[in-house]
Amino acid sequence: MPGVRTAIGLMSGTSMDGIDVALLRTDGAGVVERGPFLGVGYDASFRNRLKLALEQAKTIRKRSERPGDLADIERELTLRHVAAVRKFLDTNGIAAGAVDVLGFHGQTILHRPDEALTVQIGDGALLANETGIATVFDMRANDMVHGGQGAPLVPAYHAALAANIDGAKLPVCFVNIGGISNLTYVGADGTVIAYDSGPGNTLIDQWVETHAGIPFDQGGMIASEGRIADDLAERYLASPFFTAAKRRSLDRNDFLPPSGSDVELADGARTLAYVAAASIIKSAGHLPVTPALYVICGGGRLNRVIMRDLTQLAARQDAAVISAEDAGFNGDAMEAEAWAYLAVRSLEGLPLTYPGTTGVREPVSGGVLAEVRRGDHSRD
Repeated sequence: MPGVRTAIGLMSGTSMDGIDVALLRTDGAGVVERGPFLGVGYDASFRNRLKLALEQAKTIRKRSERPGDLADIERELTLRHVAAVRKFLDTNGIAAGAVDVLGFHGQTILHRPDEALTVQIGDGALLANETGIATVFDMRANDMVHGGQGAPLVPAYHAALAANIDGAKLPVCFVNIGGISNLTYVGADGTVIAYDSGPGNTLIDQWVETHAGIPFDQGGMIASEGRIADDLAERYLASPFFTAAKRRSLDRNDFLPPSGSDVELADGARTLAYVAAASIIKSAGHLPVTPALYVICGGGRLNRVIMRDLTQLAARQDAAVISAEDAGFNGDAMEAEAWAYLAVRSLEGLPLTYPGTTGVREPVSGGVLAEVRRGDHSRD
């Protein structure tokens, strides 16, 4: 197919649990052919290194700064992505030469949209030369240059996927429950609106790691044993974030886990699961029309307590809630697929963001292309 490229998307999200790798054949517009997916987890020691990166990043005032250990962590992160790409190619019997481009998200260590400052560590040139595949990276920065929030970027891909959903179920709202949740509204008339909707898995992960020494509440098992602490839930949901006239993108530190609380482990997990679900519905109140359907992707869809709460809250609006899989998609792969899609759009000079998604002044493209240096590596 003319204009169709083979791209691999790489996502390391705010949950900091690993690297998602997904292949897509696309023209960056209406052609979307989804391929294989691979998840590569981080070990506990590297997750701790990323936590250190978050702390050291707090002093950054310019995007190029790498105080403390950040330069070393950035290199290690990139080489882990190199290993993930190689494993993906080997597992699926794909030659590097058959891939046109990598879409490299990197790891967000600082996001201050009010200061037009966002930092994703990850060395695109190193990734390109080690894999032998041209790489598009740093896709958020140009949006901020033009007055946007730098997030979310996935909506362009959600809009393409919406074409495969029964028109009777529009308007549809794609919801990614990652460390931070975000939503994309696609109206019956094609209108696309997107923004961060509130805390997702991060608060729950931090809570159970602090109180139980485990990285996350698998399937909502801990939450299922608890009860909602109403006062705590109300404090989160009373945040000005939910009522502000202007939607803004979030940093993982904008909502912090409970401190100095006498809430038990299970009750805390149960409460934070409810907050994750209620945040989505509360934020959806800013949409022009109540969605008929919520399609849930990201790790949060595997937490049955979040999904049950979300289903019950949405039912009050006569809206249905389904997982990405029930819609015919892969909820684990969607963000990585989106980065592959965005990389192709970047190569084509097509917009990555729009006024209705990030608040940018006008639709803009973005990303930095790192070509493979001739003679450094030969592609298979």
